[in-house]
Amino acid sequence: MSGALEQIARREGQAKNKGERMARKNVSLLVSAAGWIGSFVGELIPALRERGIQDDQIHALVTGNGLLLGKIADAIVEAIKQVKNLYTVCVDYTMRIDDLVVEGNYDWSNGDITSDHFPSSRTSKADVEIELIHLNRIISSDEAVEELDRVGLRPAKAHELLAFGAKYPEIQREFPIVALGSVWRDSDDDRRVVFLGGDGADRDAYLGWFEYGWYDSCRFAAVRK
Repeated sequence: MSGALEQIARREGQAKNKGERMARKNVSLLVSAAGWIGSFVGELIPALRERGIQDDQIHALVTGNGLLLGKIADAIVEAIKQVKNLYTVCVDYTMRIDDLVVEGNYDWSNGDITSDHFPSSRTSKADVEIELIHLNRIISSDEAVEELDRVGLRPAKAHELLAFGAKYPEIQREFPIVALGSVWRDSDDDRRVVFLGGDGADRDAYLGWFEYGWYDSCRFAAVRK
């Protein structure tokens, strides 16, 4: 009987020790998390000051109402999306393509990027999340469309790409961005698609040939199905 009692006591002691270890581990996790938050805030405040934000404005971040905090949360969400190559744009499908080109303020644009060549069947506005897909190889348009379809994406339309270019004007300086979702057949019966490109000096809106391949630096604008 005493042996059984000793075994029970030993098990209870082991359970207690395990519980204490788990408690210490949880405390360590909380302390680590608090340390990360402190480090984040410690870096955030000088960064805000460098951008001209006054201390009383910083104080309002933690003492203000939920509206301000909501705006901060929205900004953080948008930044995280961009890290993941996700960009939210409001697309007005009723706008003429010509007007979208003007709104994009490009240094040069192909004169054939018009509403006659790239009409829209949609008659509304919508918030659209555009993802920039880097396939990282020389690839044909058909292969690119297949790759997008395989991961549940469709190629962006011309309206969507031009709305993206107007809202995020600097990104096309980094790499060409292609929209394979709208195709126009020109007078030579070649299929043409809109793509954005440029460099440090210019931002341009081009027409590329659907039949030609795309360089490995290109990104393909896509929308989740």
